[in-house]
Amino acid sequence: MKKHDLVYLTEDASHHDAIEHINEEAFGPGRFARAAARIREQGPHDLSLSFVCADLGETIASVRMTPVLAGGVKGHLLGPLAVRPSHKNMGIGRELVRIAVEAARRHGSEGVILVGDPPYYMPLGFEKVAYNALKFPAPVDPGRILVVPMADGVHERLKGEIRWWNPDQEATMPVRAVA
Repeated sequence: MKKHDLVYLTEDASHHDAIEHINEEAFGPGRFARAAARIREQGPHDLSLSFVCADLGETIASVRMTPVLAGGVKGHLLGPLAVRPSHKNMGIGRELVRIAVEAARRHGSEGVILVGDPPYYMPLGFEKVAYNALKFPAPVDPGRILVVPMADGVHERLKGEIRWWNPDQEATMPVRAVA
């Protein structure tokens, strides 16, 4: 049996190339066409809420968090989450999600949103968002939009457009509901 020395770290710029390789390996070139990728193109992810897992010094998994306004919710979009094939089925992805969600909670996020597989994410605390409640900048299966609510009334306020936002310029970024 191979020995593993797993360490979870906050992402920094030195991880960028390894993360790009992991995401390319996991999702291929189609990853850029996904609805969540359209949001991520609008602005940078939050390094302080994004994490990697290293094994014997090699980056083998990552999860990123991007600040978003989702209807009336100031939250974070989780993803991409990717683990190298050599390290799948070891609980690394679940641990990265747990770490990222808890970091977002401590940061004051009202909710962590993602587009993903409900059977994988719902045991990790995610709940389905009301069908067609959020409008993404590209087509998305509404049954795969999930949230970990972290504030009162999150489900009621998750109605409208979801887009990147800069929390530092909050006063200049009005929340716009889409009918």
